[in-house]
Amino acid sequence: MAATKLDGGSPSLFSPYKMGRFDLSHRVVLAPMTRCRALDSIPQPALAQYYTQRATKGGFLITEGSMISPTAAGFPHVPGIFNEEQVEAWRKVVDAVHAKGAIIFCQLWHVGRASHQVLQPGGIAPLSSTDKPISNRWRVLLPDGSHEIYPKPRKLETHEIPEVVEQYRQAALNAIEAGFDGIEIHGAHGYLIDQFLKNGINERRDAYGGSLENRCRFLTQIVQATVSAIGADRVGVRISPAIDHLDAMDSNPLTLGLAVIERLNKIQTDCGSKLAYLHVTQPRYTAYGQTESGRHGSAEEEAEFMRTWRRAYKGTFICSGGFTRQLGIQAVALDEADLVAYGRSFISNPDLVKRLEINAPLNRYIRATFYTHDPVVGYTDYPFLRNDTTKDIPTSRL
Repeated sequence: MAATKLDGGSPSLFSPYKMGRFDLSHRVVLAPMTRCRALDSIPQPALAQYYTQRATKGGFLITEGSMISPTAAGFPHVPGIFNEEQVEAWRKVVDAVHAKGAIIFCQLWHVGRASHQVLQPGGIAPLSSTDKPISNRWRVLLPDGSHEIYPKPRKLETHEIPEVVEQYRQAALNAIEAGFDGIEIHGAHGYLIDQFLKNGINERRDAYGGSLENRCRFLTQIVQATVSAIGADRVGVRISPAIDHLDAMDSNPLTLGLAVIERLNKIQTDCGSKLAYLHVTQPRYTAYGQTESGRHGSAEEEAEFMRTWRRAYKGTFICSGGFTRQLGIQAVALDEADLVAYGRSFISNPDLVKRLEINAPLNRYIRATFYTHDPVVGYTDYPFLRNDTTKDIPTSRL
């Protein structure tokens, strides 16, 4: 049976929601996920098929991370949004998604030190807030399919940082030119912005390091610049204060999250308009990255972090990170989130919204094909529900 409400009064995962200027027909969001199908940084026709397969009328999609500059790549064949050819290619994807009646945001991405010289223009060292490399616990995927340790990055000079902020601003303008409804600033998961936020990485002694105020400065300036360029209601922000992915540790993630939220709330007050949303990832999102030694507390303590951030943020709150159908229903019904983003289950179930609503079995995802370059296999070939039966589709229940 389709779920509507748990108690007759709470909102449902499948009920409408107004996200600023956007009227959503349900609260299931396609999470941004790197898929490595944009050959030479140019979105291919397969991307249009992939996103439209997962689009529903009034549904909300967030694209995979799109590079804001040639130095932003951390995987082979990820899309960019910094030149005209990329903009034109994205426009075809966006037009196809809009034809299905869906809303789509472009995630703006710079990986910082989570890269390799092979992926950098001219073989230069990756840029970061620091010159400390990511530990040998992690490996970077190279274009030939091999994995290597992360190299030593180059710490950005203070005078260089405004140029990177400008790259985010221009990328936001490019996304709107491509037809996107808005952008998400990727400030999570150990990538460049997170490398400034987390005191386990950021050891700077200038205006971008040390105090919470200084560590939040880079993200704050990016949000201000993009809001000024395209409007607050077209800008979303993603953070992950309690996640240790790519060695992104902070000594006090609860306080860090609150510090970011305080600044986002102030930006909203100053400009007189709410941001599109705040998107926060829970620690359970990656079995590969999260270990017991990397946890800041129990699952309940981490859930309380999320509830605290939810209460503090004045606007639409999206949660993500290993959500099942039931956890998503509970998160919305208990007012722990307005929207719930699904990742891996959306990879293998293009009709995930329908499956969740009717509680149908889910296709199993194939992890080995997450980051291949094949435009079909593991990308657009997962089956939809049949009208008559699903008995012979390989499935599992979340």
